[in-house]
Amino acid sequence: MVAGVNRLSAFLLALFVAPGVALRMAFATISVRFVVAASAHPATNADSRGVAARSRSEEERCADSANRKEKALLLILKMTNFTAFGSVRLQFAEGLNVIVGDNGLGKTHLLKLPYSIAAASAEAGRRPDAGKPTKSALRTRLAEKMRNVFRPESLGHLTRRPGRRRCAVDLEFIDSATSVGFEFTSRSRSEVSVVRGAKAWCDRMPVFLPARELLTIYPGFVSLYEMRKLEFDETWRDTCLLLGAPTLRRPSAESARLLDLLRNRMGGQLVLDANGRFYLDQPGAGRFEMPLVAEGGRKLGMLARLISTGHLGGKGCLFWDEPDADLNPKLARVIARAVLGLCESGNQAVVATHSLFLLREFDMLGSSDFQGVSRRYFALRRGADGVEVSQGDTVDDVEPLLALDEELAQSDRFLKSRIP
Repeated sequence: MVAGVNRLSAFLLALFVAPGVALRMAFATISVRFVVAASAHPATNADSRGVAARSRSEEERCADSANRKEKALLLILKMTNFTAFGSVRLQFAEGLNVIVGDNGLGKTHLLKLPYSIAAASAEAGRRPDAGKPTKSALRTRLAEKMRNVFRPESLGHLTRRPGRRRCAVDLEFIDSATSVGFEFTSRSRSEVSVVRGAKAWCDRMPVFLPARELLTIYPGFVSLYEMRKLEFDETWRDTCLLLGAPTLRRPSAESARLLDLLRNRMGGQLVLDANGRFYLDQPGAGRFEMPLVAEGGRKLGMLARLISTGHLGGKGCLFWDEPDADLNPKLARVIARAVLGLCESGNQAVVATHSLFLLREFDMLGSSDFQGVSRRYFALRRGADGVEVSQGDTVDDVEPLLALDEELAQSDRFLKSRIP
């Protein structure tokens, strides 16, 4: 009898590990029957099995979060002596936030820092043994996530140089129970000192999209990253995990509209095959491997996939580093409309760019088709005591706009070269 129960348990466990298997349980008064509808595509790699094991309640979590009052969105970020920055305070809009500045001023750092904090909290809250946050747990989890995302040799290397300094960071969320503050010094290696402990974990995993698309490297990347020491920062691994999550059965009406916009521009639909590869399925033309699809199409495909999985289905937080990189202006317009559409449906977006075209597109669309979306602009400049941040609700409130100055200067030079 015991051996039979063990065999049944092993059989059921195998079903849960294999992706694409639907398990239905019907309970009777004196017996239990299991009706299994097996998928036509069995698992073929470790990534697929890992995604299935982690996604037992992923769809329910994404659907339920849309009805929750809590929002794991950013409100205020305060930091002193973090990387290139002196003492700055950023107040975010619930909708679109655009960071502009010259190369080397820290635009990407302003994306990675709040992402690291929110992601560390969300990952800790999803653990099976997760209890309420404690300062001892936060000390190591925050430091570990920042080291994996920024990839310094020592945590203390994230303090402003030169000299020995103390770095202080405080991130306040709209849901104040998840807010956290901590400090570390230039000598710190693997822990931070928590000065404001969170009372609850973030309930949503944020999304980080790097300047490079990830669909082409997705096959096998997660398992390789977890088994080998690679010099890619952990945002790549995190995003690949989200890309591999199962899609929702019934996306919201807002998500469906955004998906139609992206699919029309791509000319087809992004699909994840049982072999662990993404394809662009175009009606009448067949399936195209990701390396055969243009860079712009792959970026649109990443966004469409994350919408269809529910990670950007409402009350999500998107960090996107240079979304316009390697895109022509026509596709940049699609990206701008899609990002504002995400914000309109309840997501928060933090975008870093030095493209005047994309900045203008955000501003024009926000003043016309998306007037209900709150916006906030941040411009970085090098000051006497580290990088400073100018911020405002409109582009005109932000000074200096280096991208604007340089493009206007180029226009002047172009006109002068054409005038006899």
